[in-house]
Amino acid sequence: MSKTVYTIVSIIFLSLFSCSKKEESVPIPEPLNQQANTPTLSPLQIPQLFLQFINPPIIPVNNPQTIEGIALGRKLFYDPILSGDGTQACATCHAPELAFTDTNQFSTGITMLQGNRNSMAIFNAAWNWNNKFFWDGRANSLENQALGPVVNPIEMNNTWNNAVASLQADAIYPDMFNDAFGTTIIDSNLVTMAIAQFERTLISANSRFDQFQMNQIALTPSESSGFDIFMNSLKGDCFHCHGSATNPLWTDNLFHNNGLDATFTDLGLGAITGNPADNGKFKTPSLRNLAFTAPYMHDGRFATLDEVIDQYSTGLVNSPTIDPLMQLIGQGGSQLTPSEKADLKAFLLSLSDNDFISNPNFQAPQ
Repeated sequence: MSKTVYTIVSIIFLSLFSCSKKEESVPIPEPLNQQANTPTLSPLQIPQLFLQFINPPIIPVNNPQTIEGIALGRKLFYDPILSGDGTQACATCHAPELAFTDTNQFSTGITMLQGNRNSMAIFNAAWNWNNKFFWDGRANSLENQALGPVVNPIEMNNTWNNAVASLQADAIYPDMFNDAFGTTIIDSNLVTMAIAQFERTLISANSRFDQFQMNQIALTPSESSGFDIFMNSLKGDCFHCHGSATNPLWTDNLFHNNGLDATFTDLGLGAITGNPADNGKFKTPSLRNLAFTAPYMHDGRFATLDEVIDQYSTGLVNSPTIDPLMQLIGQGGSQLTPSEKADLKAFLLSLSDNDFISNPNFQAPQ
């Protein structure tokens, strides 16, 4: 790397350190013999299908993908060291074999308390074009998304001061942070930057439908019929929020009231914006990997995909903030026949990516 590029990288990392919040760092003196390293850039390997249909991924200029940063983020993601009692990691509620979610309706924290939300799956987060994360959009970047769970009393129930102190006292982490960010002084900003780098590598793009689009396989008659139902505004009417074959993310990354309830105990986006017109709106989840991500909806109310399809077929409920895209709300849903439901389910399952959940690069480091 040239001296000029090295200098720019160094300035970026020093700026990040100087901007970190004092209460989120443990003041430990800089070792006199520290040798700052230059991390090795590691751009995302973007699938051909994504290159064809969607915009480039969103990578913050102050947090480029590097080999060392990704390795650090992967270790942190699977390490319970960030939790208050050293028993819970990010991966506890975001398991790779489940497309980085879990099987509980509500994930349970170290205090055994539960919230009222289902754990969201993690994949293709680098293409979240509006940079709003969580079901209610309260985090404005993937980095900021990783800040909350550590201190949330119903999740890891720790403080960032304690978490950083544990990392700083570890035999391995200071050197790993030095390799990734050029400093052995750890703070919450650098922790979440590393986790975000790892999470951006979690790319899912090899489902049966992906292979069909790449002319590698043919769909079954049921899968093909299910896709037609999905795209029909008088049948499945799914494409308005979840996109089409030209959107391999299978989400619009926006927030909608999709007709689950007439009144709301959980305001969703409305609790964040304070706008009553946003009450009952939640982030559209991707339809990828549905074979692995049950239960479904923001509150995990549906245990099976069949229940989800039944809801959109006959269970829609009107409310003051119902999304205008829910065009079949007046008749309670799409009124699908049993065979149409079966075909729609076949198509939806064709969006699941078995290679993704078994990718060795995404598993816990050895």
